[in-house]
Amino acid sequence: MSDMSENNVPHVVIVGGGFGGLTAAKALHKVAVRVTLIDRTNHHLFQPLLYQVATAGLSAADIAYPIRSVLTGQENAEVVMAEVTGVDTANKRVLMHNLSLPYDYLILATGAQDNYFGHDEWAEYAPGLKSISQATEIRRQMLLAFEAAELESEFQSPHNLQDLALDVARRKAYLTFVLVGGGPTGVEMAGAIAELSRVALAKDFRHIDPESTRIVLVDAGPRILATFPEDLSRKAQLALERMGVEVHNSAKVEMIDDEGVIVNGERIYSKNVIWAAGVKASPAHDWLGAEADKGGRVKVNPDLSVPGLPEVFVIGDTAHTENVGKPLPGVAQVAIQAGTYVTKVIKARIAGKQPPSPFSYFDKGNLATVGRSFAVLDSNGVRMAGFIAWLAWLAIHVLFLIGFRNRISVMIQWVIAYLTYQRGARLISTGQPPLPPGKTPSQPAAPSVAEPDHLSPEGISSTSGPASVP
Repeated sequence: MSDMSENNVPHVVIVGGGFGGLTAAKALHKVAVRVTLIDRTNHHLFQPLLYQVATAGLSAADIAYPIRSVLTGQENAEVVMAEVTGVDTANKRVLMHNLSLPYDYLILATGAQDNYFGHDEWAEYAPGLKSISQATEIRRQMLLAFEAAELESEFQSPHNLQDLALDVARRKAYLTFVLVGGGPTGVEMAGAIAELSRVALAKDFRHIDPESTRIVLVDAGPRILATFPEDLSRKAQLALERMGVEVHNSAKVEMIDDEGVIVNGERIYSKNVIWAAGVKASPAHDWLGAEADKGGRVKVNPDLSVPGLPEVFVIGDTAHTENVGKPLPGVAQVAIQAGTYVTKVIKARIAGKQPPSPFSYFDKGNLATVGRSFAVLDSNGVRMAGFIAWLAWLAIHVLFLIGFRNRISVMIQWVIAYLTYQRGARLISTGQPPLPPGKTPSQPAAPSVAEPDHLSPEGISSTSGPASVP
C-alpha cells in the first residue's frame, strides 16, 4: 500500500467535499497545518438544487464546482480524488484502495445516502436524489417516459378492445410519477414535475397531452413538510393540489417493482418512481468502531470529536449531534457551522489554548419551494408562505452557490424560465430511444387490464430532513 506522508507540520485530513468538509478546509487557510481534502468526486455539489437538474430546470454544471478550483489559492491545501475504504485509528491513517494517508487530525464529513429501510432492492426501481449521476438519470428516464408515451399513442394498432386497453394502460404508466416521501425533496420535486409537464411540455407533443400527467406524492406521516409548522405544511399541500399534484398522507409503501408501487394495499402503475423518503449515514461508524444511532450517525462528544478518539471529528450528516436534547437535522447549515467549529478546536489545540465551548447550533430556519412563485419559510419566528417567501428562497440559494459563474448562470436561467415558462436542460444524452410497442424485448410490462382503472395511492413514508436556510 502506498504511503503519502509529510510530517513537518500537523496534517489535517478531511474526508468529504460537501458543505461541512469544504467549509473546514477553507477555514484552515491561515493555520500552520497541512490540509488534505479527499473526495470520490472532483466537485462540490450544491444539493438543495439537485431536483432542478432532475427536472431539466438547470444543468449539472450550474450547481457543481471543482473542489480544486475552490482551494486553488490556498497554499496549505491539496485535494485527493479517491474513495476512502476505512480508517486505521491505531496508526492514524486513512485507508483508500491503494493508498494510505497519515493524519494528525481527521475530519469525517462523508454525508449520507438513501435509506430504503431494509428494502434495498427498491433502489433499482426508485432512485434517490443525492448525486449528479442520479439527477441526470432521473431526468433521462423522465423525458424518455414522455417519448415512450408519445410512441404508444402514435403507433397504436387497436385490433380489439383488449389491445386498446393495453395501449391506454401503458401510456398511463409512463405518464404517472410517484414521489415517495413528503419532505422538502419530495415536495419540491412534485412541484417541479407538475410545472414541467403542464407548462414546459404542454405544446411539444402531438399524440399525448402532457397536462394529463398524474403526479402522486405519498408520505407515511400525517402531513407533508413535517418539520415545518403545521399551518405552513397545510399551505404547501394546498399549493401542490392547485398544481394538480395528488398528496396522500398517513400511508405506507409496501412494494416497489418495475410496474410501480403498492401503497396501503393498492397498486399504482408507474414507470417513474422517485425515492425521497429518508437517508442514512455513511459507514463512518464502521470505520471507527464507534457507537452510532439508528440511522448510522456517529455519536460524538460536545466538541464533535469521537469518544476515545480526540483527534477524530465527525460532522454533518455523518454525526449525531443534539441541541436542547433533540438531534440536529442533516441539513447544510448544520454541516457548515460544524465545519467552522471543529477548525476552532484544532486551532486551539495546536496553539495550546483553551478549547472553545461545546458546539451550539444556530438555527437559521427552513425553506421549501412549491413550484413557481410559491415557497414556505420558517425562520427565527418569521413564518410566511407565497411569493415573498419564494423570492427569499431564490436569493438565499443563489447567495450560497459556489462560483460567480454558477450564480450568474442560475440567475439568468431562472429569469428566462420565469418569463418564458421553458426548461432549457431537456437533453436525453444517453441510452437508446424508445421504440414502438412490440418492437423491442425491453418493452416495459403492461399492467393487467383486469385491474380497476380507479386505483389511487394513499400515501408513503418520509423521514427526509428539512431544507435549511443555507
